[in-house]
Amino acid sequence: MQLLPAIDILNGKCVRLKQGDYGRETVYADNPAEMAQHWVRHGAEYLHVVDLDGAKKKEPVNRQSVYDIVKTVEIPVEIGGGIRNEKTIRDYLDAGIDRVVIGTLALKNPDWFQKMSEQFPNKLVLGIDARNGLVATEGWLETSRTSAVELARNFCNLPLAALVYTDIAKDGMMEGPNFDEMVAMQQAVPFPVIASGGVSSLDDIRKLRQLGLPACIIGKALYEGTMQLKDALNIATALQ
Repeated sequence: MQLLPAIDILNGKCVRLKQGDYGRETVYADNPAEMAQHWVRHGAEYLHVVDLDGAKKKEPVNRQSVYDIVKTVEIPVEIGGGIRNEKTIRDYLDAGIDRVVIGTLALKNPDWFQKMSEQFPNKLVLGIDARNGLVATEGWLETSRTSAVELARNFCNLPLAALVYTDIAKDGMMEGPNFDEMVAMQQAVPFPVIASGGVSSLDDIRKLRQLGLPACIIGKALYEGTMQLKDALNIATALQ
């Protein structure tokens, strides 16, 4: 099982939000690149980076901070937030980003997303964020009436690297993931599902692995120190 420490960038700083609320942020570091190096020193093998300003403004805002992360670490990095066109995808990949996460535009313009996934096979990650099982878009600011799992099935034939599924109600709340929804999503699609939102204890890691989830994103638990990355990695990579 793969673990991805999260680096969420807002106003150039490393932050965490509660339930996707931009008004409920906690700043953990002034320099995201230094935070990336910190996680690498503690064993991280992959990083999940989000441009929160970009998600809200519908275009990359913290691009330089993202590039600085890529330049200072030697592990793969995936980036999401505000990616709305082919040029941005290409720019990020050319800069050394390993995978690009696309959420809102993939859901609102699936034909475009299919074209991009075929143009960049196994380099795009579908980001589906949900609140109570219903899809949320525009940086979590809007909630639709569409079932997240049902929506995901529409993308099963695309050459995607993975799907990041975030339960917004759980995100940043330190209450554990929505296990049932994560399992339902993994059963619905052929590519790896990366669980996100609420992963807050070693027991959560253990259960996600037992349920067959191939990867998860960890955020606030690492920043608050309630979980040590080394301990989480030991569970995620232990022999059965």
